[in-house]
Amino acid sequence: MKRFAPFIIVVVVALVAVGGGIYFYNLKRAANPPPKVAKTEETTESVHVLGPADAAVTVEEFGDFQCPPCSKLSEPLNQLQKQYNLRLIYREFPLAIHVHAKEAAFAAEAAGRQGRFWQMHDLLYREQAVWSKSTDARALFNAYAGMLQLDLDRFKTDMDSSEVQQQVEIDSHRGAAIGVKNTPTIFINNEAVPGPQSNPESLTPLVEAAVKKAKPSS
Repeated sequence: MKRFAPFIIVVVVALVAVGGGIYFYNLKRAANPPPKVAKTEETTESVHVLGPADAAVTVEEFGDFQCPPCSKLSEPLNQLQKQYNLRLIYREFPLAIHVHAKEAAFAAEAAGRQGRFWQMHDLLYREQAVWSKSTDARALFNAYAGMLQLDLDRFKTDMDSSEVQQQVEIDSHRGAAIGVKNTPTIFINNEAVPGPQSNPESLTPLVEAAVKKAKPSS
């Protein structure tokens, strides 16, 4: 027994030291708990909006980037938004008859994931005559992403992602559910604009009437 006494003493001292260390570590951890990571709710829908949330008039467009009438209406809508401080919402509604429309929608949504949706929106409509006739529209979309100084690798990945593709489907399903069949289809304060909607001259008085109607009577 005496022969093993030194070893027993060493083991006991080691156990006491380890136990004490764990004890003081737990005390320190209790006094300084690690920061909690806030949980964020993930949403699959992304709404693209210009203008204030409390605007008196909201204009919602269901558009197709390869649709020539949509391209014609794009800049006038931007001007109306600025002039009347409208809330302008854009929804994806690529038509099957346009071969590059869905891919263009993916490009806009991918740019939106880097905070550049409206810049890509304007660029796609401005350059519509070029990419819509291209045999390699994807290469042009990548070039546009470069022009907007996006992270190109992320842009390419996002274009192919299920999240971006799902967003386009969400917008399209939303449109179909409320009767959208063609583009552009415009709603002003949730009321469908009747007749052809690609003529800025006919849309302007409707927006002006909605703004006037929304103003409180004196």
